[in-house]
Amino acid sequence: MTNSLPMIEARFLAHIDVERGLSSSTIAAYQSDLDRYLAWLASQGITDPQDIHTSHVESYMRVLGEEGQSAGTRSRRLSSIHMFHRFMVSERFVQDDVAAPVKSPRIGASLPDVLDVDEVALLLHACETDNLHDLAGLRDSALLEFMYATGCRASEAANCDIDDLDFDEQVVRLTGKGGKQRLVPFGSFAKHALEQYLTYGRSPLEGKAKQVRERRALFLNMRGKRLSRQSVWEIIKRAGGRAHIHHPLHPHTLRHSFATHLIQGGADVRTVQELLGHASVKTTQIYTHISPDALMETYVTAHPRAK
Repeated sequence: MTNSLPMIEARFLAHIDVERGLSSSTIAAYQSDLDRYLAWLASQGITDPQDIHTSHVESYMRVLGEEGQSAGTRSRRLSSIHMFHRFMVSERFVQDDVAAPVKSPRIGASLPDVLDVDEVALLLHACETDNLHDLAGLRDSALLEFMYATGCRASEAANCDIDDLDFDEQVVRLTGKGGKQRLVPFGSFAKHALEQYLTYGRSPLEGKAKQVRERRALFLNMRGKRLSRQSVWEIIKRAGGRAHIHHPLHPHTLRHSFATHLIQGGADVRTVQELLGHASVKTTQIYTHISPDALMETYVTAHPRAK
């Protein structure tokens, strides 16, 4: 039983934690995917890695499809399974990678939900406050201006520290997936909102901490602790409600809008890739979609029989 699947899974999770330095949330996602996979294998009477065949992996993927899981979810789960099987081969628990022949389900191209420039202005305006004693308002305004100015992920905003900001150069150091860091500029609107928050809002919030103060965190909650990713999401939703925006809002709304507006403004895909911290330019290319208005304008002006 020394080479049982649960034992190998534990070694795999330790490997991606220590050797690859993946984030705790990424490791938790791998564990969730693999726990489910190994539980299904156990239900088939398989606990030894030598007993797994390609047909088992294919059957498991069919089960996920029958459960109604989306192609994107199934693709992600299969990616975890592929990495796990490659690990077993590299560590010589098995000789062959039986999962390799199993291909991911085709995922239909979907355009990200974005706000137009006017809608973003409404969203940001909904958080503005002239009351220097409105601690939550000052923070929320700074947070949303910061996220739209930098295109950062909600987790990157939550994990940002004061020392990551350089107001003289107007750049921020963001730490993305896998601990990769990048420098991203921010404009005058975000700078003003951040300065207002840091001058009048953050110190009182920091003073609300009952225990050890979060002296490094940029964005704090009303108890003086580092703002969580979930709290960032709630702030965006509340702002959307006040702005009467009826589009579905989610943690990546401002990130998607940031990228789309840059592309529409003439920025090249490679530059946007660097700003977003995407490992592959293919991920960034989804933002090069053409708006219906631009599509119609091009058609009318270019097609010989459009007029």
